[in-house]
Amino acid sequence: MYSLPVFQCVKYFAKYRGVFELEFTHIRIEVCILRREEFYKLPMFVQDYLIYVEAIKGHSELSVLEYASDLRTFFRYISKLKGRYPMSTDDEEIDLTTIDIEFIKNITLNDAYRFLIYCKNVRKNSETTRARRVIAIRRFFSYLTDNLGLLEKNPMKNLDAPKIKKSLPKYLTLEESQKLLSVIDGKFKERDFAIILLFLNCGMRLSELVSIDYNDIRSDNTLVITGKGNKERTVYLNQSCIDAVAEYMKVRPKDGVKDRALFLSARNQRMNPRTVELMVQKYLDKAGLGGRGLSVHKLRHTAATLMYQHGNVDVLVLKEILGHENLGTTEIYTHIQSDAAKKAIESNPLSNEIVPKGNNE
Repeated sequence: MYSLPVFQCVKYFAKYRGVFELEFTHIRIEVCILRREEFYKLPMFVQDYLIYVEAIKGHSELSVLEYASDLRTFFRYISKLKGRYPMSTDDEEIDLTTIDIEFIKNITLNDAYRFLIYCKNVRKNSETTRARRVIAIRRFFSYLTDNLGLLEKNPMKNLDAPKIKKSLPKYLTLEESQKLLSVIDGKFKERDFAIILLFLNCGMRLSELVSIDYNDIRSDNTLVITGKGNKERTVYLNQSCIDAVAEYMKVRPKDGVKDRALFLSARNQRMNPRTVELMVQKYLDKAGLGGRGLSVHKLRHTAATLMYQHGNVDVLVLKEILGHENLGTTEIYTHIQSDAAKKAIESNPLSNEIVPKGNNE
């Protein structure tokens, strides 16, 4: 574990070789890294579980790495709590491979709550991170109990997660979205315009966009993309998206290009997520929209918000468009609408009108 200055890491980033979990701790960011190659250092039952969630449950590589990181942190703490190692022992010195089912059977619900207190007070983990750790622990013990039958009773069945403060997602207004599109220029103008327009119109995730192949777009102007949990959904392209992709295809390199990726980098290879992130940030800054915590993912929020506010889209339809598993995730955009309505009413010039008092006073 090590720390990075804030100016060097501004957001969560994960790609192939590891997971970077960023926690703001005053003026520094704590980064925890776990590579797939390190799975052999985990307890055997955890290794088996990770194979199960990826192969059977179809979780993404990122989700698997997050589970691995959370369970490693959990068992390192429990190893010290149960006296296998002194509490002062450095985490890297703890051997988790010797943990067997007998050790796991002795882990109690209170032990898990002590772990969460440790995450809060020592690791300075946010409510979101601690809630994610709870999910990892609960699902692992459920696997041992229900799938393998190694535990008679699941001690973590009633493990509660900390309440997460709900905040409205950041997004661009219609005018700001148009401003962002208007500043796109340069050598890759057609490509960059098409990318940002797809984000703003279709609400795609970054991983979904970079995975699109040019032959994924069908004759009926739809494309099937693979989202979280390897779940497929159909995306409908409106006329603006169709026109933008068509203009880009006119200039997309063809000679010597073997990659079927729709969007190519300067090296004529599939664009990686980080390249897209930097490109979007460049145009946000150019449009005068920098410094507000906006990012590629906020363009997804923008698409959802614009569809809900201006298109009268039913929340259930919006859920399908965005590929959300739970309706509760989508309902955040109804709160945005309510907040906008509240502000609109409060901005009415008669909102401060003095109300005359009754004669009986």
